[in-house]
Amino acid sequence: MFGKLFHKSVKNVDVTEIDKDNLPLHIGIIMDGNGRWAKKRGMPRNVGHRSGAETLKKITTYADEIGIKAITAYAFSTENWKRPKAEVDGIMALLREYLKDYKKNLGDKNAVIRVIGDRSALDQDIQDLILETEDFTSKNTGVILNLAINYGGQSEIVMAVNDAIKNGEEITEGSIENHLYTKELPPVDLIIRPSGEKRISNFLLWQSAYAELWYDEVLWPDFTTDDLNRAILDFQKRNRRYGGV
Repeated sequence: MFGKLFHKSVKNVDVTEIDKDNLPLHIGIIMDGNGRWAKKRGMPRNVGHRSGAETLKKITTYADEIGIKAITAYAFSTENWKRPKAEVDGIMALLREYLKDYKKNLGDKNAVIRVIGDRSALDQDIQDLILETEDFTSKNTGVILNLAINYGGQSEIVMAVNDAIKNGEEITEGSIENHLYTKELPPVDLIIRPSGEKRISNFLLWQSAYAELWYDEVLWPDFTTDDLNRAILDFQKRNRRYGGV
């Protein structure tokens, strides 16, 4: 069963209030609210996506500084192809820039960049950029940033089961986990969803079986390191029993 829902509770949390010995090892982020952020300002939706990309850079850098081991960020779902072509094209153009920028910037700041999801639907130049960026950052030792692109939790589970069957493996929890995109990472401890929506939208369904969920009204482009501190502090107040007493 998924963890309890978190809501805004405290403000202006300083990093010194956080227990560095009880950090969530793996945080999932549903980067929601980019389009609404832009609409509120009378700007095209893709302006919001660009601002959201800048927010992810800041949050990733800060997460590395405080000792978070991994972040998986929901960048583009398998359902997002249904959006208007102009918006999809804009997101893909931004993705190209984002990967190049990470190679030059965050890649040098010790982050390990990986992409999870079905790459086959992406343009070949984007697939090439992904491989280049992953290779460029593979020797880094800081926070692992998974960008979930053309990703869906249900399709990931189907893929993992089919891969296990092809290998002649018995279908068990372990064999499925060994074929997930995140097989080298710990389970997700905390999922953060800004923008006020209270659902997980087909994100990390297997990995977040016992994740704590934290929701907030802030739109993703406005999400700050203080918001991340608040989410972590709420996480640390939880009694995680994993189905036990």
